[in-house]
Amino acid sequence: MNLLGNLIWLVFGGLIAALGYVIGGFVLCITIIGIPWGIQCFKLAAVVLWPFGKQIVPKQGGAGCLSLLFNIIWLLCGGLYTALVHLVFAAIFAITIIGIPFARQHLKLMELSLLPFSRDVIS
Repeated sequence: MNLLGNLIWLVFGGLIAALGYVIGGFVLCITIIGIPWGIQCFKLAAVVLWPFGKQIVPKQGGAGCLSLLFNIIWLLCGGLYTALVHLVFAAIFAITIIGIPFARQHLKLMELSLLPFSRDVIS
């Protein structure tokens, strides 16, 4: 069932969204300072590409002060915007019964796009 959900997700926007995160990751990695945020973009791209069957969990042992600082910078420079986009798509998909699994995936992606430095992805 995860394979079918991932294939439908991929065809109807997942590939384009993942490509956007990958391009953003490359742009951020061009600068030395942006590398940590670029790596998080690549993590988001991997989850956006195949979201079904993956879990988002808080990091073990806490995230630390540096992760908190990076999360604040992430939120101010686009993380809040991406989380709101995932929330809007979740609301749109939740209108129909068929779209509920896709709405749940967007809510999962919203959690990761809000605080990527304090979350891990488990397959």
